[in-house]
Amino acid sequence: MHIPVLLNEVIEYLDPKANENFVDCTIGQGGHTKVILEKNAPNGKVLGIDLDAKQIENCKLLKREFGERLILVNDNYANLTDIINKNNFTKVNGILADIGFSSFQIEGSTRGFSFLKDENLDMRYSTEITNDKLQITNTLTAKKIVNEFSQQELEKILEEYGEERFAKQIAKKITEERKINKIETTFELVEVIKKAIPAKFQYDRIHCATRTFQALRIAVNGELENLKKFLPQALSVLSSDGRLVIISFHSLEDRIVKNYFKQEAEKGTIKILTKKPIEATEGEINNNARARSAKLRAIVKL
Repeated sequence: MHIPVLLNEVIEYLDPKANENFVDCTIGQGGHTKVILEKNAPNGKVLGIDLDAKQIENCKLLKREFGERLILVNDNYANLTDIINKNNFTKVNGILADIGFSSFQIEGSTRGFSFLKDENLDMRYSTEITNDKLQITNTLTAKKIVNEFSQQELEKILEEYGEERFAKQIAKKITEERKINKIETTFELVEVIKKAIPAKFQYDRIHCATRTFQALRIAVNGELENLKKFLPQALSVLSSDGRLVIISFHSLEDRIVKNYFKQEAEKGTIKILTKKPIEATEGEINNNARARSAKLRAIVKL
């Protein structure tokens, strides 16, 4: 069962009221959006965006429940301004971006997001997006990066996006192993990683493949670049007194959000509502392990 992360905190900081309009930039399976729609009844709307077409399909039941009050769009939240304009979605009172990948993508996508399941090394959130009859195909996969990028490029990806201390060793081992056999599945990549790092680090609290898989996923989907593009657009489309809530799941994303908020607060365009990032309670973590690394930051537009 899908459990939305930091749900109570999201509602507290978004503070949805009757007839207000909100954007859920990464709607996923609609857990946050459902509660927002209950709070902004009878006429408030939610524009729900997701890059993964399967996630939009997952929200069709929610669409049946709330009808025209829920607008679903399969697109990249980095295109927020265009999405808002195309859907004539004016007077935006609040925006939510839960920028982690979902439990559905781990369990149900079969795209190789998890090192615990033997799947094809894909890691794309979306293979195709269709907008205004234009079909865009993303051809960059984790398999392509692992098998075709140079050792130096691999090392840079692992260092910058995974903060992997054994980036050099893993990149070297990947380039050696792929000369013998192409690395095509998650389990094959995990075995290569295990060969690359010292034995005593293979059984740390964090799985030895965690940072490599994170780095590849970020690189395939351009996640950090998308976040940087999104932030100024979100501030631009928000109404005065509108709120922006962002949940991130690793330090790279959180640092981008923190620095952007600090910069805008110094300009006097926003007020920061969370002096420190809000984290999940012990009770929520026990109920939903995914919440362990979640950090929520919120601002209000002045």
